[in-house]
Amino acid sequence: MSEDERERRTSEHPADLTREREAFVRQFLRKGVEVTESLLEENREVREQLSRVRDENARLRAQVASDDAIRDLLRKIEQLEAERKALLAKSDELDERTKQSEVRTFEIEQELHDLANLYIASSHLHATLSVRGVVKHLSELLQQLMGGERYAIFLMERGGERAWPLLSENLGNLGSIVVGEGPIGIAMMTGVPRIRDDEPLPPGTLEEPLAIVPMMVRGVCVGVIVVVSVLAQKERWAAVDHALFDFLGSHGGTALIAANQYASQSDPRTALDGIERHLSAPHVGQSSAPPAGE
Repeated sequence: MSEDERERRTSEHPADLTREREAFVRQFLRKGVEVTESLLEENREVREQLSRVRDENARLRAQVASDDAIRDLLRKIEQLEAERKALLAKSDELDERTKQSEVRTFEIEQELHDLANLYIASSHLHATLSVRGVVKHLSELLQQLMGGERYAIFLMERGGERAWPLLSENLGNLGSIVVGEGPIGIAMMTGVPRIRDDEPLPPGTLEEPLAIVPMMVRGVCVGVIVVVSVLAQKERWAAVDHALFDFLGSHGGTALIAANQYASQSDPRTALDGIERHLSAPHVGQSSAPPAGE
């Protein structure tokens, strides 16, 4: 609108209307300014809120990442804990196997020790044909392998009614034993060993010895081994002791008979004289299977 036209229009209106119009315009413009300022303020607040949302979003993203790391760490810890338990179980299993192996090794060593004792007893007892040598070996076996402190060996007389002491250790002078009387006499009569299994072994007496082992040959008692007491460090009979008792009961009498029969021979070869005759002669009253101790 040109200036002339504005003046023309102004001049066309009264002065009051002009002022009123100008007031309206100014009020309108002021309202526009206020609205604009309000919009700007709202825009600023929205921007600030958006910025806060972005910050919160970033924080949440960081927290989520941190939570994932924690979860990964927890899973790793659980995995390591499971591996630790598996290793402990494996270690316990290995310890148990080691203990079993040690026990088995000890048992094997003990069995070897027992076999060695039996081998020594057998080889020594049959290594000589001397009566004195056999008696000496019997004494050594009772003392060194079985821990005997006081012991004796009685031999049956020909009539089988009494037994006389062939050997005694730390028992002084012994008299003869009547077969069927007392524990020793009953063992000779029945041929049944009597071995006490008390633990620890008590101090025995001749009337109540710790072990009575009849020496049997072809089912006949020819003598008896009596262990009255053992050394202080021996608290019980071991398994090998029972095996040695069985061995001496089966082979002690045979060894003494063989040595006694050989004593009259001047040469080992003369002791074989007549062996063919004995092989061809019929066995009267003897079963096909030789008895123990033969």
